[in-house]
Amino acid sequence: MAMKPESQRRALGDFLRTHRTRLSPSGLGLSSGGRRRTPGLRREEVAQACGMSATWYTWLEQGRDVSPSPRALVGLAETLRLTPAERGYLFQLAGKADPSMPRQTGNGMDAPAALADALSAIKAPAYVLDRMWNARAWNAQAARLFVGWLDGQNDRNLLHYVFLSPLARRVLPDWETRARRVLAEFRADSGRYLDDPELKGLVDGLRERSAVFARCWQEHEVEERAGGERSFDHPRKGRLRYEQIAFTLASRSDFKLVILTPRSNRKRKN
Repeated sequence: MAMKPESQRRALGDFLRTHRTRLSPSGLGLSSGGRRRTPGLRREEVAQACGMSATWYTWLEQGRDVSPSPRALVGLAETLRLTPAERGYLFQLAGKADPSMPRQTGNGMDAPAALADALSAIKAPAYVLDRMWNARAWNAQAARLFVGWLDGQNDRNLLHYVFLSPLARRVLPDWETRARRVLAEFRADSGRYLDDPELKGLVDGLRERSAVFARCWQEHEVEERAGGERSFDHPRKGRLRYEQIAFTLASRSDFKLVILTPRSNRKRKN
């Protein structure tokens, strides 16, 4: 059996430990048992709750090269109260397919040649991200909205823009909350690529250049890149509001199409 990369095993251990310490014993119907030396659940309690030996679970947290079954991972996800995005990330780190999810396949093709034309036909701001969250294509509406990222001759990586660009702190309302969410969404996408030199370089570079990124990366937050309202403080147009929706391209599962449909930007009357 091929060994999982050390970085992937270590990330799995950190992820499990982070979520274990966030749960209270009462969440599993357990007594707190007086003062505890560490916050959250004990390793033995997690192991017992999901039907795994304490030794086996400890090895997972220690980053040893053990291979939990999909059934064991399902038990862990349920015991740790993981969200769907966190559960997907857990299975990615473990190198296993989630039995509750349909199998996805790719054909190895590059981005469709007609992608730029397709984006041009979309009236709302729209762009496509690759697996490192570099913008690979975008329309004119997106370029006008994302000043400092998709306009001019800028770095096209979304994480670089959010965490390193001074302009992003002005354009994105409640910048740190928004930045944390972007990173949590990126982590949900990146679990399968943790040993990729390009990904490691991206993360290491951002950890060195952004204290906020370094702190948030250690918190192991995971969220799906889902829909919802997104606001922008545009330097010329003021506060703009959109509804975000995202799609995975059928021909490239590592490419995501993001569309921002305008919402009414007029202030509501009380």
